[in-house]
Amino acid sequence: MKYVLALDQGTTSSRAIVFDARGRMVASAQRELTQHFPQPGWVEHDPDEIWRTQLACGRAALAGAGIASGDVVAIGITNQRETTVLWDRASGRPLAPAIVWQDRRTAGRCAELKAAGHEALFRERTGLLLDPYFSGTKLAWLLDAIPGARQRAERGELAFGTVDSWLVWRLTGGRRHVTDPSNASRSLLFDIRRGAWDDELLGLLDIPRPLLPEVVASSGLVATCDRELFGAEIAIAGIAGDQQAATFGQACFTPGMAKNTYGTGCFMLMNTGSAATASTHGLLTTVAWRDGGGTAFALEGSVFMAGAITQWLRDGLAIIGNAGEVEALAASVPDSGGVVMVPAFSGLGAPWWDPGARGTLLGMTRGTGRAHIARAALDAIALQSADLAGAMIGDSGIALAELRVDGGAARNDLLMQLQADLLGAPVVRPEVTETTALGAAFLAGIGVGLWADQEEVAAQWRLERRFEPAIADVERAARIDRWRAAVAVARRWQA
Repeated sequence: MKYVLALDQGTTSSRAIVFDARGRMVASAQRELTQHFPQPGWVEHDPDEIWRTQLACGRAALAGAGIASGDVVAIGITNQRETTVLWDRASGRPLAPAIVWQDRRTAGRCAELKAAGHEALFRERTGLLLDPYFSGTKLAWLLDAIPGARQRAERGELAFGTVDSWLVWRLTGGRRHVTDPSNASRSLLFDIRRGAWDDELLGLLDIPRPLLPEVVASSGLVATCDRELFGAEIAIAGIAGDQQAATFGQACFTPGMAKNTYGTGCFMLMNTGSAATASTHGLLTTVAWRDGGGTAFALEGSVFMAGAITQWLRDGLAIIGNAGEVEALAASVPDSGGVVMVPAFSGLGAPWWDPGARGTLLGMTRGTGRAHIARAALDAIALQSADLAGAMIGDSGIALAELRVDGGAARNDLLMQLQADLLGAPVVRPEVTETTALGAAFLAGIGVGLWADQEEVAAQWRLERRFEPAIADVERAARIDRWRAAVAVARRWQA
């Protein structure tokens, strides 16, 4: 039996999973990643901690699998996207903390670019909006904030990358500085139709080209890792941003197929095939992956707070002791009792794109208890996703036949039923909900010939449970109308 090691570096933790040739999980390991909040709206990670935890997870997963490192034919990497790392090429040391995708410190720079009339150009070339979410303005901020950094970058002394680039650099001892199109397409610097870095956009952000990684295919041999890391020189053959990897792991290979990942945030992607479909409903156009069959594109909607809401219920309000308690607490009441939560703790993502919005909790009475707040929190996750689905249908003209779901909160049966009710479409959960790691494994396995093609890996996708809508259309419409009224209040509440 041959195996693939998937390295899944996420926002709140690093994970590694060993998959066998049938796409089954053999062993896994996970380490929590420290979150740093130095100022309101700022979110940072330690790049060295990212590397240490990811390496430890990889070693632990291999040990847990009880297999020889020589039986691992490939490593696949998937990562939190947009998180920005800047490091010294000679020493390999980061120049500053990594700026996390949730960070909002560059909202002012984005507003300046919009006011100067540049948003249409960025939108046309990159498929993205001018928002602090993306890595380009984060990188520009670092070059402005670190004395001499821009000059050193121009001399080729520094390297920029998202977390995938940082991991490949460390895995190869600095021999390879690469990224794939799915990650590059989240930078505000990459022309998604030409498949190349864009000099005009680099100029607008004053970013020197020598900083940038080489863009390689999402599936295919990139390099081999250093032998001392895992006991063998294992091929690195798959790279994709976490949401694109999850789309691949969900076998959404046909245009119109869609998945939703419930992680720290909530991310819905719809495969649009070889066409980069422009959005008129507040979505993003992004590269899904590039492999031997060419480039696949997707429409994407991103909301910033999903599983992070549960963390807030635990750490901020202390109404639950651990994340697993939220389902039972929310299910202890028939509904939210009129309470509506808009979790705009760091602004609103798609389809609103309002960095000034702030979290609100509306409709409370003296009868409101912690169970109603927990129920409103699950409602908020499902309602944000329903907004995304409506926008995708509007852009693509394709009705949603079903929504494939994954991520930690996809195991919450109450949330999945709420999601089906608010979508008016079936929600389908696979046996393996760790589809982000599975997608990275599939990309790497195809890259070294363990699996022949997408058709072979699609045959390994297996259904665990299907949730059908169970409320009337009139109730669904009323709940969505009440949600949108609450969103309007949150958008008026400027920090």
